[in-house]
Amino acid sequence: MKTEDLLLDAFGRIRQTVAATLEGVDAAAAARRPAGNGNSITWLLWHLGRVEDVQLASAAGLEQVWSSQGFADRFDLPLSPRDTGYGHSSGQVDAVQAAPELLLAYYDAVHRQTVGFLKTLDDEDLDRIVDTRWDPPVSLGVRLVSTLADCLQHVGQAAYVKGLNAGRPQD
Repeated sequence: MKTEDLLLDAFGRIRQTVAATLEGVDAAAAARRPAGNGNSITWLLWHLGRVEDVQLASAAGLEQVWSSQGFADRFDLPLSPRDTGYGHSSGQVDAVQAAPELLLAYYDAVHRQTVGFLKTLDDEDLDRIVDTRWDPPVSLGVRLVSTLADCLQHVGQAAYVKGLNAGRPQD
C-alpha cells in the first residue's frame, strides 16, 4: 500500500464515521450534553472539523475552509473566528450550536481540502518540518498522525454520545 492510499483511507474513515454519527440525529439530540456537562455531538464534530482544518491548512499552506468557504459566517458562533475549541469552558461548549446538516457540510468541505492535499504528497514530504515551536520540531508525518489520532478520538466520542442518547425522549 502506498502512503497516499493509507492516509486517504485513514482520513476517509473519519468522514464515514462523522456521517454515520449524524445520521438520524436532530439538532436537539446533537446539542444534548451527557450528564449535562459533557461534550455534545455538535461540539465534538465542530471541534474535530476545526482541528483538521487548522492543522492541515497550515501544513499545506492553504487558507482554512472555515474562513475561505464562509463557514465562520454560516455557523455564526459567539466565538473568535480563530477558535477551535481547545480549553473551552462549559459555557463555550454550550455556545457551539449548529444543525447536523451544517456540521456535515463543514466537515465534508474540510475533508475535500484534506483529500486534495494528501493527493499531492510523496513519501519524502512526510519529513518536512511544519512546526518549529516544538522540540523536536514537528514533521508533516507526525502532524498528520497527531491530527488523525485527535479526530478519531473525537468522532468516537461523538458516536458514543449518540448511543447514550438512543432511546431518550426528544427534548
